[in-house]
Amino acid sequence: MKSKPVLELADLKLMAAAAEAEAQKNQWSVSIAIVDDGGHALWLQRLDGAAAISSHIALSKAQTAALGRRESKVYEDMINQGRVSFLSAPVMTGMLEGGVPIIKEGQCLGGVGVSGVKSSEDALVARAALAAIGL
Repeated sequence: MKSKPVLELADLKLMAAAAEAEAQKNQWSVSIAIVDDGGHALWLQRLDGAAAISSHIALSKAQTAALGRRESKVYEDMINQGRVSFLSAPVMTGMLEGGVPIIKEGQCLGGVGVSGVKSSEDALVARAALAAIGL
């Protein structure tokens, strides 16, 4: 049986603070979601000025990244390249860039999803969260 690290509240706080700082540095109003490896919400925050829908999209992107164990952009790219049948994949509704899996020692611990600005900028904010915990 394998052992794997798990996210703790202290990790979530560090990740969220780093993502928020990155967004505020760029004056981006976004929502930030962090989920565990099963896609269950652990953290959700909507910065001032972020659209209400961004909280739903951020959570979906985080869930897609965690459950698929890859960046949500991978699915967006597949669909854009013509594999539209992937739109019927169960559970994964956040198939837009901006969801990043949290991988440590080869194990998926969860995902971070961001929504509110251009998808590439969302992904930049999500990666800032991972950098805060050394990933």
